[in-house]
Amino acid sequence: MFDKIAGRALIPVGIVVTGFLVVCFVLLYAAIKNVVIRDSIGHANNLAGIVLKSTRYAMLKSDRELSANIVQNISQQKGVEHVRIFNKSGRVAFSSNPSEVNRLVNKQAEGCILCHAKKQPITTLGPMEKARTFKNSAGEQVLAITTPIYNDPECSNAACHFHPANQRVLGTLDIGLSQETTLASLSSIRGQMVVFSLLTLILTTTGVIALLKMIVLEPMRKLQEYTERCASNAAASHPRNLPYELDRIAKSYYFIKNKLDQAQQEALKKSSNLQQPGQ
Repeated sequence: MFDKIAGRALIPVGIVVTGFLVVCFVLLYAAIKNVVIRDSIGHANNLAGIVLKSTRYAMLKSDRELSANIVQNISQQKGVEHVRIFNKSGRVAFSSNPSEVNRLVNKQAEGCILCHAKKQPITTLGPMEKARTFKNSAGEQVLAITTPIYNDPECSNAACHFHPANQRVLGTLDIGLSQETTLASLSSIRGQMVVFSLLTLILTTTGVIALLKMIVLEPMRKLQEYTERCASNAAASHPRNLPYELDRIAKSYYFIKNKLDQAQQEALKKSSNLQQPGQ
């Protein structure tokens, strides 16, 4: 197949089209994945804000039972993997898992090292910097948001609190969301894109092959048939109209063939005259 122009023309076209679709697929899927992940992080940040606002009044009143109930109720929502609130010293004050309460967190852990990498902890993080992903004990992918709980004037002025006004951060909220739905959506998108890419590849390749056959290969086949027919016959017939430059090639071949036939006939006449006696 490679020794024919059809193979040499169609195979590179197929490779180029396939490569183009693969590159487009990878770039498009990466862009869609980034958008989905960014939306998930935005949703998690919004949920973290809701938790902080929900527990704000209970914390101002130093109502630990109400705060614990709020944390438990939020953790029971679909997709919420865990909810924890740490105090300034890094001890778990409230948690969706009661066994974690009063446990001291390791500040070198993945969710803490970002702020506690230096001697002076970072108190301000962007929405994307608050996010981290990990696998829980069940092997499920979890997106967690760690956001500081800032000291507002209402906190430092509350009668039941002892937070000085110059203390910027009172604690930390850590909320984790299951990524099962997000990963399932990405898997569905990836599958649909694969099917779409395969259909596009098949339709594009078929269309290109049909166009090449109609515009290039079929006229060249006619030109080949014409030249082979002329080579097998003594007299060359005038070529019928062929598309594009192939018509010029056929007419040039017809002209050269006639010239060669005429030269051959003249050579035969001269040879015949020389062989006649008395010449």
